[in-house]
Amino acid sequence: MCEKEERAFEQLTAWTLGLGDAEFIHQHVVDAWAAQHATEKSRPISIAFALIGLYLHLDKGMTGREVQQVHMRLAQPRGRGPGRKDWPGFPIPEERGKTTAIEVIAAPEMERSAMIDRWCRSVWEAWKNSHVAIAEWASRDLPNQ
Repeated sequence: MCEKEERAFEQLTAWTLGLGDAEFIHQHVVDAWAAQHATEKSRPISIAFALIGLYLHLDKGMTGREVQQVHMRLAQPRGRGPGRKDWPGFPIPEERGKTTAIEVIAAPEMERSAMIDRWCRSVWEAWKNSHVAIAEWASRDLPNQ
C-alpha cells in the first residue's frame, strides 16, 4: 500500500464522517478498505466484518448504519467470555479490487457516494471465491438478514 493511497483513505474517512448522513456511508468505506488491504497478519475479525459488511450492503441492500448495527450484534459475547473469538477465516485473494480510495476521493463530491459503491463492488467481486461462505455465515449467525 502506498502513502498516497493511505492519504486518500484518510481524506475519504474525514469526508464521510463530516457528512453526518443517516445512512452512514462511512461504514462502507471502512469495510472496503479493510477487505482491500487484508493480509495474513490482519485480525480475523477485521476481515470477517469487512466482508460481511460488503455482503450485507451489496447483496442485501443495507445502509452503513444497518451494517454497523449488525457488526455490534455479532461482537456480542456468546457465553464464551468477553466477545466472540471464533471468527470465520476466508482465503485472501491476490488481487482485491481495481478501484481504490484514490479514485474515490478524486471524484467530485456529488459523485463520491456512487464511487464508494463502485469501490465496494470492485472489492467484493475480488473476494468472489468467499461469497458462498460469507452468505452461509450470515444465514447461520444472522437469520433475520
